[in-house]
Amino acid sequence: MTDAVHVPVMLDRVVALVAPALERPGSVLVDATLGLGGHTEAVLDRCPQARVIGIDRDPQALARTGERLAAYGERLTCVHAVYDEIADVLADQGLAHVDGVLFDLGVSSMQLDLRDRGFSYAQDAPLDMRMDETAGRTAAEVVNTYPVGELTRILAQYGEERFARRIAQRIVAERAREPFTSTERLAELVRESIPAATRRTGGHPAKRTFQALRIEVNDELTVLTRALPAAIASLAVGGRIVVMSYHSLEDRLAKAALRAGARDDLPADLPVTADALRPELRLLTRGAEQASADEVAANPRAQSVRVRAAERLRASDAA
Repeated sequence: MTDAVHVPVMLDRVVALVAPALERPGSVLVDATLGLGGHTEAVLDRCPQARVIGIDRDPQALARTGERLAAYGERLTCVHAVYDEIADVLADQGLAHVDGVLFDLGVSSMQLDLRDRGFSYAQDAPLDMRMDETAGRTAAEVVNTYPVGELTRILAQYGEERFARRIAQRIVAERAREPFTSTERLAELVRESIPAATRRTGGHPAKRTFQALRIEVNDELTVLTRALPAAIASLAVGGRIVVMSYHSLEDRLAKAALRAGARDDLPADLPVTADALRPELRLLTRGAEQASADEVAANPRAQSVRVRAAERLRASDAA
């Protein structure tokens, strides 16, 4: 188990966004991506009336965080699930609605730091990348079985990799000689596939490929597409949702979901506004908020974060 210190991104701002909804006794926050529980711990400290349901698909993260935050007792409930299963989780807990939902998307610090999980291109490990090691295909299966066209699509779409086809062609040629099993061999192939001039800028050459494979292995964008509407639907009136994204595609989905709920399509000359025609959400952030330069200097993981938040104004039409 890693001893690395977990530094939650934009901690004070995130807590400030959810805290107003957690002031009543018995209020509930769903931390849909519990991870090491940094944001949850701060909420439990600063919102003494609230409790947290922490969801994570990674059993190791749940076990470690449950132990680390055991002093909070029944104020924290840890649930092994994927975050698009929010409705089922709440039903199992006997809850119709909650007062807040938080998403801190992407790979967790623990997953990056644990060598055998295969998320990092910086150290050799089995080519796995599953957030839940008990289910699903591994990155090795993707790399060793997908055709050139599908690999190209994944690398270009999920990794925004300019040299996606070149890398995909090299992967297919090399796996015919010997299947890929390790992160080191894949990272080296990617490095060799990218022109030398490009390799000198923009960080490690394999960063985008590893990101793309991780998103594919864990079906992250499909899951998020289902999870955002489910999370919004779970909010009580006055409840708040906060979404922390680290990838442009994630942020695009968050932006679309929150703006759709906040859209007012009423004619400007309508004399009376029926409650059922009012927007369901009020945006709490102007666009996407980013970490300060000081925070990025202290915690490089904060560099790509984009934070969006909204508050529920009324019950949904289906409620």
